[in-house]
Amino acid sequence: MSRLRSAIVTATSIAAAAALVLAGCTTGPTDGSAAQTPAGAETAAGAADAAAYPVTLTDAFGSATIAKEPKRVVTLGWSDADHVAALGVAPVGAPKVTWGGNKNLSTDWFDEQLATIGGTQPARFDDADGNPVEEIAKLQPDLILATNSGITKDEYDKLSKLAPVVAYPKVAYGTAWQDSLETIGKALGRSKQAAEVEKRTVAAIDAAKAKYPQLAGKTFIYGYIAPTDLSQIGFYTPSDLRPQMLTQLGMRNAPFVEQRARSSKEFYLSVSSEQAASLTADVFLTYVTADSEVPAMRKDPLVGQVPAIRSGALVATKDQKVGLTMSSPTPLSIPYMTELFVPLVAAAADKADAAR
Repeated sequence: MSRLRSAIVTATSIAAAAALVLAGCTTGPTDGSAAQTPAGAETAAGAADAAAYPVTLTDAFGSATIAKEPKRVVTLGWSDADHVAALGVAPVGAPKVTWGGNKNLSTDWFDEQLATIGGTQPARFDDADGNPVEEIAKLQPDLILATNSGITKDEYDKLSKLAPVVAYPKVAYGTAWQDSLETIGKALGRSKQAAEVEKRTVAAIDAAKAKYPQLAGKTFIYGYIAPTDLSQIGFYTPSDLRPQMLTQLGMRNAPFVEQRARSSKEFYLSVSSEQAASLTADVFLTYVTADSEVPAMRKDPLVGQVPAIRSGALVATKDQKVGLTMSSPTPLSIPYMTELFVPLVAAAADKADAAR
């Protein structure tokens, strides 16, 4: 369940072992807004930085030395493909984006960048049951990137026999987009381009913060409530990319989340719905699969006691594409996120203010 985890943890898999879902299904804005111009789109294919190689990169499993500029790059984490493309390189292989993806089993923002750099679609492999080593071997990679993935030590060892592998630095699926971008920039010999892409992406985030000042200082819980089991309420911890992205927008993790996460290394935790009233936050965010789930939450005698749900400061994302922009933030998806997702959060923040 490699990238599926980075996508979106759902309560169904959490109930059975910590489920993973994701979000996003609409088409991006077509009015010429920022979402149509990913932050990395201006970076066309070019040569690597002078004296970029050899370079040695360390990660959670070891280190990899890249002797020369790679020509056949395979990515494992969903966001890794975005970072590679943002730097002007088209990967030869990448996982299928089955949750929130388009007909190409890709994303609109990746496809747009691919067209910009004149690249071709990578071979898409299924990583639902782990990274398919034999299938990846057929792609003859000279570099394998897994900076924000769920690669295991066994997979890492097997894939390292094919090509240098760069895995996540500390925690699976918990690498901030800036860290992935910087690492991949070094691996591709394009650190200067990576710095430029990061600068533009931060500018897009800062623009969103300026446009929606009501987000500043607001507390949040990014959770999940399975429609088939209202006895549990799940929530993402600060180590997950979703909360990380919201804090970059000026928001704060709820004290309840900070306290529970302090003694845990997990990206996702859950509590009994009997504790719903103690889940105090200005805004509660979650994923739904049907509109009927929202009134069901509000009517439930326990779940309905979550303060933000009770006040109406709820963001319930049904569109998988919209949710994917948050679960897998990259220089390519963040402009989409600021156009499609952030306004929903701002509206909830306004309701939180009105309820005070």
